[in-house]
Amino acid sequence: MKAKLLSLGMIAAALAFPASAQKKYDPGASDTEIRIGNTNPYSGPASAYGTIAKSIAAYFRMVNDQGGINGRKVSFISYDDSYSPPKTVEMVRKLVEQDNVLFVFQTLGTPSNTAIHKYMNMKKVPQLHVATGASKWNDPKNFPWTMGWQPNYQTEARIYAKHILQTKPDVKIGVLYQNDDYGKDYLKGLRDGLGDKAAKMIVAEVSYEVSDPTVDSQIVQLQASGANVFFNVGTPKFAAQAIRKAYDIGWKPVQYLNNVSTSIGAVLTPAGLEKSVGIITTRCAVGERPGGEEVGKLHEEVLPYGRSERQLEYVRLHRGAHPRAGAEAVRRQPDARKRDEAGRFDEGPVHRYAAARNHHHDQRRRLRSDRVGADAALQRQALGAVRRGDG
Repeated sequence: MKAKLLSLGMIAAALAFPASAQKKYDPGASDTEIRIGNTNPYSGPASAYGTIAKSIAAYFRMVNDQGGINGRKVSFISYDDSYSPPKTVEMVRKLVEQDNVLFVFQTLGTPSNTAIHKYMNMKKVPQLHVATGASKWNDPKNFPWTMGWQPNYQTEARIYAKHILQTKPDVKIGVLYQNDDYGKDYLKGLRDGLGDKAAKMIVAEVSYEVSDPTVDSQIVQLQASGANVFFNVGTPKFAAQAIRKAYDIGWKPVQYLNNVSTSIGAVLTPAGLEKSVGIITTRCAVGERPGGEEVGKLHEEVLPYGRSERQLEYVRLHRGAHPRAGAEAVRRQPDARKRDEAGRFDEGPVHRYAAARNHHHDQRRRLRSDRVGADAALQRQALGAVRRGDG
């Protein structure tokens, strides 16, 4: 639970220091306000992820209405980058150089964050809790201003590989993956997890481009390979297409779905809940996990600040971890007026920035393989009522 509180806590920490007109502030901080920047694909091929930033914005509206964080209001400034790296660069430069945010938070996408990685570190503006699990974010030595959030994709794929080895000795694996660092990280993790059996077990690897209209032809190709296990490494739009197409052509492999596309509203429902039954994915399971009552209470508190029930699905799906952890980190920081303080905790000045303590990517126990909740969702008929693997 402590790890889950870090992301929103960082944001809260930045707001937590006592007001004083005598203090010198970096851009984005004052006695009354902290400005936090974000980019998210509200449009384009990954627009399903727009609900993440919308749920974070709803959470901060609630926090502000309750008095802010240590008396400071959060100004959460989020721009649409359409999941296009050049657009991300443009929007982030605007956030840093015109909006003067103290830090950026939960910027989404591996290609998008890659495009701004060097810029953020050159400008010494925290790139906090990036919404991508690529392995490259765990590099505090070379990129001290960047901090990851979720367990990395390679770790997740190794868990699937372990589960496959334990349950499917006659396996023939077909992989669909996005042709970028995000997809290739998953592919590498799968190969590493299978070890010397990878060359024999993986019978087909088929990629797609973000600009592709569909992945129908790729699924037909995977079926033709004779694969009896399907590893679906796609963002929501393409993951849903793949699930639906596999079902429609009568291909019935054991399906593993990457964690970033387990949304009921954005993936399983568009694919068809009846077509999604039996899919295996992972869930984050760190320390104590809040019970359904606590998650439900948080959801009810945030709901009035959202625009729709679907928009707030990620509050349930991730237990509100993103905004809560960011807020908690800010709240814990006694003096977050400087950019190099915004992501640092009060555990002692061992490191200048919290990314130097960023070991979460290597903690493999954070993820475990389990069944996705499509079958339970069919029974309950409620968005977000099923927690991944909790059925």
